[in-house]
Order: sequence, then structure tokens, then C-alpha cells
Amino acid sequence: MTVSYTLKVAEARFGAFSGLLLRWRGSIYKLLYKEFLLFGALYAVLSITYRLLLTQEQKHIYAQVARYCNRSADLIPLSFVLGFYVTLVVNRWWSQYTSIPLPDQLMCVISACVHGVDQSGRLLRRTLIRYANLASVLVLRSVSTRVLKRFPTMEHVVDAGFMSQEERKKFESLKSDFNKYWVPCVWFTNLAAQARRDGRIRDDIALCLILEELNKYRAKCSMLFHYDWISIPLVYTQVVTIAVYSFFALSLVGRQFVEPETGAAEPEKEPSPALGDLDMFVPLTTLLQFFFYAGWLKVAEQLINPFGEDDDDFETNQLIDRNLQVSLLSVDDMYQNLPPAEKDQYWDEAQPQPPYTVATAAESLRPSFLGSTFNLRMSDDPEQCLQVEASPRSDLPAPSTQTPLLGRFLGTGALSPAVSLRNFGRTRGAPRTPHVLRLRTELSGEEAASRIDEAEESGDEALEP
Repeated sequence: MTVSYTLKVAEARFGAFSGLLLRWRGSIYKLLYKEFLLFGALYAVLSITYRLLLTQEQKHIYAQVARYCNRSADLIPLSFVLGFYVTLVVNRWWSQYTSIPLPDQLMCVISACVHGVDQSGRLLRRTLIRYANLASVLVLRSVSTRVLKRFPTMEHVVDAGFMSQEERKKFESLKSDFNKYWVPCVWFTNLAAQARRDGRIRDDIALCLILEELNKYRAKCSMLFHYDWISIPLVYTQVVTIAVYSFFALSLVGRQFVEPETGAAEPEKEPSPALGDLDMFVPLTTLLQFFFYAGWLKVAEQLINPFGEDDDDFETNQLIDRNLQVSLLSVDDMYQNLPPAEKDQYWDEAQPQPPYTVATAAESLRPSFLGSTFNLRMSDDPEQCLQVEASPRSDLPAPSTQTPLLGRFLGTGALSPAVSLRNFGRTRGAPRTPHVLRLRTELSGEEAASRIDEAEESGDEALEP
């Protein structure tokens, strides 16, 4: 059963996540404790062997090997490889959940478009939605171990009421080497077309709407099947697993507390440890590192196939029960079973305001959000609010956009910055008010052209040595 703790973290408070650390079901402790104990036992065996069973010369050789292993372990890009892999697995895990077919939209369309209060109309609606549920059961039997244990054979599917004996004979008479979860969807389409011919579905638009919702439902069944078929490439999973295991295999030797490197010492006299080297019997940081990285790998191991029987795997059997009950209730008991329409209590109120409880009364005093710039303080100067013309008149020729200097390098047709080199730096002094900012469109065409020629000549003179 899925472990849900949403209510426990509904509010951000002191120690909110700390209370979750004491849970066992669905926890990292339950997933990792066997590997953790094995790693600790192997580390203890190597430590005891080094401290009690090796000679001084053997200890010296072992210390060299340990330092080499410690340096080599740092060369493995474990954080990058493992982090990218877990991110891929989590995204795939959520995509698989959103691909689980739910009949909610389809059952609403069937209840609205398939008419008839008689037994034939009721049978038609229930059969249509039963076919949809049968398709989901067949595809979930193919991907979920829980559903397969619940319905190990097609006889169990018949006994559960998803399929009749005649439908089972029709289903098994179809010879195909591939999965036949799509067969109930084809039955659905044929039955809907027959209902259109009989007038149970009153127009083609309603039939098209029903078939569109069925296609969405069938597409999710197909996507769920393909997620089970196409896994994350095995080579990637192997690379990540080998990276984690090799890292901690090197750490078993490299993280041992060995004697520090010293100068030549007498054989009878053991060298004293260097200052600052603390000989700890329990490698706390190494154990924490194993807990984090190996736990990270265990997260990917649990989420890579959420249709198993882990604590956090999807509750597929409960989804089947829920879908069947809700869909049959929608198309049968709720068909044209409406409460009487009556005036609501805010009928004569222009601005209805639902009541608050004492616990939530303070929320009613908060002003509504009108936009991030609603409370922006504008300038009090009226000249800042005057409107100016931003585009020149179309009856004048367009001014040249070239500067004399850049025109030589860029060519005659190349564009240059809007500010010319000649006018660069004329922005000193007080800025002009908006009512003075006018484009100089009052100049005639000849006068504008003459000023452009003067600007080009002045630029040529500036370039001469």
C-alpha cells in the first residue's frame, strides 16, 4: 500500500521532516539495512585484520594499497552519474502514473450522450463502460504483478464480472501473437456505432465525442504497455550500479584508518601516528556516505518499476475497484437522476460572500491580489505622463541608419547602431521633458539629405591622417 504522509507536512514548522525519520514502512532503512550491515561487517573484518593479524611490514604494504584505493575512489564521478540516473527514473515513474487509464471522462460522456431509460439503454451504457474497464484490467495484468496475482487466468477475469463467457470465447478465438488488450476497445467502437444507428446516440457529434474519449483511454493503455516493454537501457543501469559498487569496494580498503607515512624507523619500534590523525574504530563519515549514495541507488531501484509489490508501488488493484464502481455508478444510477433545480442562497446578492469559521476569519481581511504592479508608485510630475509620437510620418523618406565610420567596413547596405558616432556623447546635461521629445519630421526631404551628406563628409575628414 502506498505510504502517504501529505498531512504530516501540510505546514512548514520546526522538525516537520524530522518526524518522518522514525517511520519504518516505506523508509530507506527498510530498503537499505541489509546492504548497510554487510558493508559495516566487511569494513570491520578488514579493520581487525589490519590491526591484529598483519606484521609491521604487511601493515606498511596495506597502508600503501589503502592510500591508492582512496585516491582512486575520488576519480569515479559518482554524484553526476547517479544523480542524472535517479532524475531520469523519477520522471519516468511519474509519467507511468499519469499513463494509468481512468474512465472518468469517458463515463461522463457516455452518461450524457447514450440515451434510454429502458433496460436496453441501461444495458448499452453498462456494457460500454464495462468494455473500457476490461481493457484496463487486461493491460494491468500484463504489467502489474499484483493484478496478475489477483487475475492469474482469464477465468478469474470472467468470475470477477469484467467479461462474460461468450465474450471470453470471442476473445480467445482471435488468433494473435501480440497482447490483445485492445480487443475490448474495438468492441466498444462497434457497439457505439450500432447505438448510433439505433438512435441511442442522437447525432454524429455525440458519437465522435465518445470515440475521441475512448481513443484517449486506449492511448493510455497503450502507453502503459510500452513503458513496460521499453525500459531504461540496460547499459545505463549497469554503469550506475558498477559505479556505486566499485566506489564502495575501493572505500572498504581506502577508508581504513592506517598508520601515517613516516620516515625510516627502527624495525623493533612501531612508528607513532602523526599529529592530527584520529584513529577511529567506526568510520562515521564513510558510513554516512554509503547511506546516502547506496540509498540513492535504492530509490532508483524501487521507482524504476512501480507496478511491483514494494511499499510505495502503485495500488493497481484498488484502482481497478475504484474505476469499476465509479464508472458503473455514473452511467447507471446517476443517469438522469438529478436533484431538483432551485435558487441558491445568493440569488439576489450582487457580491456573494460565503461565511468563514472562527479559525479562518482572518483570511477574509486580506485584500485580494490585483497584480504585482497595482501598488507601484508613479511619478507625480504631470509631464512624465504626456504622450509623445513614437513613429515618423510615412510621407518623408526614411533617414539613413548608417554612420560614416561603420559604413566603410559594413558596406552600403549594412545597418549600424541607432546612435551615430558624431552625436555620441550629446546626452550630457539635464534630460529633456517629454513635450520636447519630437522626431524631427518637419525637415523637408532635401534639407534632410543635405544634413546626411554633411555628416558623411565630417566623418571622412576625421578618418584622414
